[in-house]
Amino acid sequence: MREFTNPPSASAPPVGGLADVVFDHAQEDPLHIALGRKDEQGQWRDVTSAEFRDEVLALAKGLLAQGIRFGDRVAIMCPTRYEWTLFDYALWTIGAQVVPVYPTSSAEQVFWMLYDAQVSAIMVEHEDHAMTIATVVDRLPQLHKLWQLDVGAVQELYEAGAHLDDEVVHRHRRAVTPESIATIIYTSGTTGRPKGCVISHANFMFEADTVIERWEPVFHSKRGDEAATLLFLPLAHVFGRMVQVAAVRGKVKFGHQPQLNAAALLPDLAAFKPTFFLAVPYIFEKVFNAARRKAEKEGKSGPFEKAVDVAVRYADAVEEKAWGIGPGPSASLRMQHQFFDKVVYSKVRGAMGGRVRHAMSGGSAMDRRLGLFFAGAGVVIYEGYGLTESTAAATANPPEQTRFGTVGQAIPGTTVHIADDGEVWLRGANVFQGYLNDPKATDATLHDGWLATGDLGSLDEDGYLTITGRKKEILVTSGGKSVSPGVLEERVRDHPLVAQCIVVGNDRPYIAALVTLDSEAVDHWLQMRGKTRLSPSDLVRDPDLETEVRRAVVAANTLVSQAESIRTFRILANQFTEEHGLLTPSLKLKRKAIENAYATEVEALYRA
Repeated sequence: MREFTNPPSASAPPVGGLADVVFDHAQEDPLHIALGRKDEQGQWRDVTSAEFRDEVLALAKGLLAQGIRFGDRVAIMCPTRYEWTLFDYALWTIGAQVVPVYPTSSAEQVFWMLYDAQVSAIMVEHEDHAMTIATVVDRLPQLHKLWQLDVGAVQELYEAGAHLDDEVVHRHRRAVTPESIATIIYTSGTTGRPKGCVISHANFMFEADTVIERWEPVFHSKRGDEAATLLFLPLAHVFGRMVQVAAVRGKVKFGHQPQLNAAALLPDLAAFKPTFFLAVPYIFEKVFNAARRKAEKEGKSGPFEKAVDVAVRYADAVEEKAWGIGPGPSASLRMQHQFFDKVVYSKVRGAMGGRVRHAMSGGSAMDRRLGLFFAGAGVVIYEGYGLTESTAAATANPPEQTRFGTVGQAIPGTTVHIADDGEVWLRGANVFQGYLNDPKATDATLHDGWLATGDLGSLDEDGYLTITGRKKEILVTSGGKSVSPGVLEERVRDHPLVAQCIVVGNDRPYIAALVTLDSEAVDHWLQMRGKTRLSPSDLVRDPDLETEVRRAVVAANTLVSQAESIRTFRILANQFTEEHGLLTPSLKLKRKAIENAYATEVEALYRA
């Protein structure tokens, strides 16, 4: 199949702007619990629709009092937290355009985004962010205001606008139309300077309303319960932003968690008890690997691996039955599954708060076996695909017929087309307006309403999309063999000891790889084998560890032909990090930067 169109849903066309629902919901049901918010003691407390509306209104007044006007661009630079959502909706209320900035951005990255977008004001979290702005402010003559959250910026703005009449704010709000620009989100910049994606209120409303209407049943853990989700994706990324907008529009209670590490995230999942959540595969990998390590420490490695096998076979049989190609799980398999549900799967669900039965995944590809395991363990993950330029999800697996290992069908109202060269093209009301100040890049990406994604993929006979790689990442060996590195890298990363893998080989005689290690997993591995803790330089030369990584490479090579296989690899002492300019803020590999930084190691891979 070369093209698949999913007919639009029956949703009414969007009107007004994104902030209108805040005021509508407060009027319809002022006591509805809209959000959860941590107090100063770290306890979650409820925020009603009326309370949230009042805070948005008060902040909008303060912004107007401090000179922010309709169409102005205001940046937000902080982690995922309640105040980000508050600022988003206050700025949208008065027709301002929000420019999200990753809190980990370098001074030069910050400068480029604020300069290119002609930002007039910025909200930051703390003094370190303020100092980053201070180093570039002399080159930003248009930047007039800076608010700092940890020194009382919100209260300061409340007080500044207290004298204004509500109607002043509502006049601005009524002037916002679906075509108005809501945000300028800068791409991660894996291959060059970040580009500002212009996204309208209509783009977000179509995207959020479509997801709500089509996937609303999966927001609940059981029929009739209150939907709730914990947002821990960065709000500087389009995926996190879409979750925020959909939660507000869909009346889904949600809270914010700024840290993705397990030590911070797991206690909040237990306390907040979401009914579903949206994440990247990295999170699900972490949950799975933590469960596996716990079982090994308790001497239950064998039963855990058996439980994994049963979960995978059970979910595979359920999937086959849903597609009419199998009878479903056998009686024996059902009995084994029931047993392991009590002793293993319930604990995996408990680590995610206990109420989660559904989740959505995007941002990168998820291994089919991992998806099957979670489904068999009672948490069905609906994998999807999208870009900043498509306002997050363009495809997703439908609730009633998930096909694990694919990113699903086009969401309602959109079309997926596979071009002659295998590139994925998208069309729909979620496609962005173009790149800010860059007509050349816009013309190269948008073609008569079609978005050329730069990703390679294929459609099966039912219109399910599988992403096979990036056009710009295709390696061509000196022998002329074209190799897509993604499939190899993902399979190597499946090994619990591996943190990252980058495949190299462009204009080289064969394919090779650089591998980094998961320090937490390696510490556990050493402990379980009675080995002493080694320095990074000694660790990468440990023969037993090399054997483990070689197993991962051999497993990856089974997916490709001999000419495409990884012939040799090198284990690195340190991981690729954003701080060293080797990862984007969304954790994608900066291939050219990595190859430059590790040029000596790459050359060593090709010495006779």
